[in-house]
This record gives sequence, structure tokens and C-alpha cells, in this order.
Amino acid sequence: MKSANPSYVCANCVRTLRSQNASQISVPAIRAFSNKTPARGTTSPSEHSPRLYHDQPRWKQTPAAMKMPIRLRPQPKQPVWNVNANEERLNHAYDLFLGKDGSAMLDEETKWLAVTHKSHDHGRQGFNDRLAYLGKRIVDLQASLALLAMPIPPSLHLNPEDVFVHPALEGLENITPFAKQTVLDKSRLAQLAVRKYGLEKVVRWKPKKSDNLEGSGLSAVLAHTLYSIIGAVALRQGGEVAAKTAREKILRPLGLGV
Repeated sequence: MKSANPSYVCANCVRTLRSQNASQISVPAIRAFSNKTPARGTTSPSEHSPRLYHDQPRWKQTPAAMKMPIRLRPQPKQPVWNVNANEERLNHAYDLFLGKDGSAMLDEETKWLAVTHKSHDHGRQGFNDRLAYLGKRIVDLQASLALLAMPIPPSLHLNPEDVFVHPALEGLENITPFAKQTVLDKSRLAQLAVRKYGLEKVVRWKPKKSDNLEGSGLSAVLAHTLYSIIGAVALRQGGEVAAKTAREKILRPLGLGV
């Protein structure tokens, strides 16, 4: 004999029954929650005004939404590291690097961004990686042209039957990867940035160990900053001005007379 109740229920019916039960349960709860009024003196999260953080641009102040409410890791046992916040000191460094009134070649945001490494404030205020990428391409090209123009010592044993020898190929051996890496070594660029332009006083970065800057990568950061300034000049003043700056302010002090 067949039972009065069906032995199965189709999937569509199950979904319909579940949705009806859920709506019957959730509607009273929603109404009860909506009838509650907030206590006097309290505000909802949507009422918080972010005007306080709009007073300064992002490259000057970290957005509040990107900050953790508490610090999870303990403070490292090392001297406190402070970065430069003096605009006059920054302008003086740009004047040394770009020449008289060199700081006027860049706007305020670009000037600060070009000297900001991604280690500063975890990169939340912006950093100079893209500017450095552009500047390195310009410096590499100008270094290759300068190495091509350098004379090579004459060979003592030149075979006249070597048909592949041609004056147009002279200097080609100067632009090997090893030669370019030797000229643009990060330690040489770092010494130039420190001794001639004083960029170590204005670059914004966070060393791993504030009592061991060289071990924390100071040379790489300073070389990166030189490239980023060239990239910033190219962005604001054009490639011709940036190429001239790279030749006169980087390559010539390194011994490549171009």
C-alpha cells in the first residue's frame, strides 16, 4: 500500500521551503534591530568624518585606514630611526644635484616621492620604485653611449686578413654587461650620493638595523635614489633634460667624460 506522505522531495521544493523558513525567521529579527535607537552621544561608523586626514596629502601622512590600532610585534632593541622632514634640507640636496634652483624643477610631491624608499612606513606613503625604473633606463643608455665613445687600446697583433675588423665596431667591447656593472656599481653610486650631494641626509627609508646602516642596504638605497631623481626629472622636464643631468651629474663624476 502506498503511504500518504511522498518518499522524496524534489530539489526545487527543498530550496523553496528553506527560503520561506529563512524569511520568516530573519524578518522579525531585522525589525527588532531596526527599532533600536542608538544611545545618546554615540555615532555610527558612517558618521565619522575623515576631514582630519584630508588636511595633508598621502605622501606626508599615512592614511588612518592603513594603520593598525595596536602594534603586534615588540619594539626592536635598537636606536630610534628618524627621517628627514625639513623641506629646506631637501631643497638644498636637490640644488646640489640638479644645479642652482634645481629644487624648482620638480613639484613638492615629486620631490618627496623621489627620495622615499619602499621601506619607509611600509610603503604606505608612496615610494620611488617606478621613478627609479625609468631613471635607470636613462642612465644605462647614457652609460652605453659613453662607453662606446671611449677609445680602446690598439691591438699589437692585428691580422690584416680579419675582414670583421671595422672602425664602426670599435668600442663595442666596452659595453659588455661586466663593463656596465663595473661603472654603475651601487657602491660607486652610493659614494657619489654621499660625498657630492649629501643624499643620505634626506632619503626616507627604514633600515633593518639602525646601528648598522651599511649592513641594512644603504648603498642600494642611495643608488636607487639617484635613479629615481633622474626618473623624476624625466617625468617633469622631459627626457632630454634627464639625459643631460645623467651625463653631467652621474657619469662625469664617475670618470665617463661625455
